[in-house]
Amino acid sequence: MRNKRKKRFRVLRTLLLLIMVVCLIPVGQAYYLFLKHEKQQEKIRDLLREGNSVKIEAEIEQEGTQNAEERLIKYQTLYQENNDLAGWLTIAGTEIDYPVMQCGDDEYYLSHSFYKEKDKYGCLYVREIADIHTPGTNFIIYGHNMQDGCMFGNLDKYKEEDYFREHPLISFDTLFEEREYQVLASFRSQLAEGDFEYYKFYQADTEKEFMEFYGTVKGLSLYDTGVTAAYGDTFLTLSTCSSHTENGRFVVVAKRVK
Repeated sequence: MRNKRKKRFRVLRTLLLLIMVVCLIPVGQAYYLFLKHEKQQEKIRDLLREGNSVKIEAEIEQEGTQNAEERLIKYQTLYQENNDLAGWLTIAGTEIDYPVMQCGDDEYYLSHSFYKEKDKYGCLYVREIADIHTPGTNFIIYGHNMQDGCMFGNLDKYKEEDYFREHPLISFDTLFEEREYQVLASFRSQLAEGDFEYYKFYQADTEKEFMEFYGTVKGLSLYDTGVTAAYGDTFLTLSTCSSHTENGRFVVVAKRVK
């Protein structure tokens, strides 16, 4: 009887160990992917730092175009690495400090890294319709809401007014121009018929169109930022997924101030 109990105990212990191992495998995989992502991002930031200190004369001479001459020197090295680079987004004091990509396939950088490898983190990106040379009324950047806080994983912290007060400014450089924006509003939305289609708004051709977008954004805002806008101002919109509802989105809209 005692031997049978010992045997059952050994079997049970083995089963528990197997269950533990099976449960830990996805945790280990997630941690490995996180470390790989962080290492890759540090490499990209090293290239940015290199571009800040070294002028790439060869590319300018080789391209011989006005765009090449006007491109900000600090992004030359990164652009050589991947010419899908559209700019760089930074929110000081947060984890958001990433390149922004653009290519003919609007879905590509949902699942590919800066180095064009399959990657669940993807990249921050803009759709093909976005004009980085002469941006319209609204410029929209998309990114994944990652549970580990990467990409736009912490964007929804803007649901709290105190967080906005601590991080009111957003820096977004295109390849040609440095820009600064002030957060105007943050709100929850949904991809559903009849809901606010902020993701379709790029250009206001009339003051009425501008005021409709601006008024809706301010009306949906989770709190009053005290920041206002007038016809002729331009916006930066950051969009990510949200779990508050089916096909939910969390959105931050900022007004250009510099």
